[in-house]
Amino acid sequence: MASPKERFDFASDNTAAICPPAWAALNEANAEAEISYGDDKWTRRVVARVREIFERDCEVFLIFNGTAANALALAQLCRSYHGVICHENAHSQTDECGAPEFFSGGAKLIPTSGRNGKLDLGNIETALLRHRDVHSPKPRVLSLTQATEFGTVYRRDEIEGICEFARRHSLFVHMDGARFSNAVAALDCTPKSITWEAGVDVLCFGGTKNGTAAGELVVFFKKELAHEFDYRAKQGGQLASKMRFLAAPWVGLLNDDAWIGNARHSNNCAQLLARKLAGVLGTEPVFPCEASAVFLRLQERLVTQLHNRGWRFYKFIEPDIYRLMCSWATTEKQIDDFVADVTKSLAAKRMAAKYTA
Repeated sequence: MASPKERFDFASDNTAAICPPAWAALNEANAEAEISYGDDKWTRRVVARVREIFERDCEVFLIFNGTAANALALAQLCRSYHGVICHENAHSQTDECGAPEFFSGGAKLIPTSGRNGKLDLGNIETALLRHRDVHSPKPRVLSLTQATEFGTVYRRDEIEGICEFARRHSLFVHMDGARFSNAVAALDCTPKSITWEAGVDVLCFGGTKNGTAAGELVVFFKKELAHEFDYRAKQGGQLASKMRFLAAPWVGLLNDDAWIGNARHSNNCAQLLARKLAGVLGTEPVFPCEASAVFLRLQERLVTQLHNRGWRFYKFIEPDIYRLMCSWATTEKQIDDFVADVTKSLAAKRMAAKYTA
């Protein structure tokens, strides 16, 4: 019997293809020779467009991936004896192999807990009290993730509260925006309202999860904070010789607001998937489904049956919380296929229980 075809539709938004506008722009950039190392017209267009979108004369840098973007941005704000307060489930804490500490020369991440993947100011206050003299790293940055690793979204007032707290304690504010587009779409807000207007100093603006192949943006809203960041990026191996091939897909993504369209689509698909699965499973998602992710408690036997049917997705939190991620490319048919296989697996489980009773 042939093995079922592997399906990565809900494994991650990283598994999706390049979206058509990004692909078309990349193809266009490939048509002729261009100057290298970021002096090309494509990179200049990205910078100009980002300034338009955020309504701010900001400094914009193209970096290969999210790990480097976060690590280098945090290193720019820190010295080796500083600390970065983040959520305990933040990507920089759990999935970046110590890159922030490495590129900053030793600045320590200080993880704190918080409901639904969000920072809790009370817990941050406690962390600050534990780090108040030369025997521990000096807190220098608050790092928040938008949308969070649990698929929830910070509202403007929440960000303003975090930034106000940060200013009182002489902390910079860094935003990991790997899925920033999804947050803007979910809130139906202007990008500036949840970044620099609210008090954010630097944003790592993700494009890979929104439809590009590679390349993230580091956006400094206070230009003085970007002083010599170009040297830091070069030293960190992040200056592409053929930079136009990182920049061009961003031009396609940002022009005509394809980035928002992609984000709205993935958010809507996640909500549809959550509703249909709730109808079959009889349980609601573990976390509010506000962006493009759905988190569910699933029994191991059901997960095994779905894996046997070819579906690839993984456990996010022990012992039984799994993540299903939608993307710009998710279709209603993919959702219906998955829900149908969940239904079949549950029916098979009930049948097996009947015969063993």
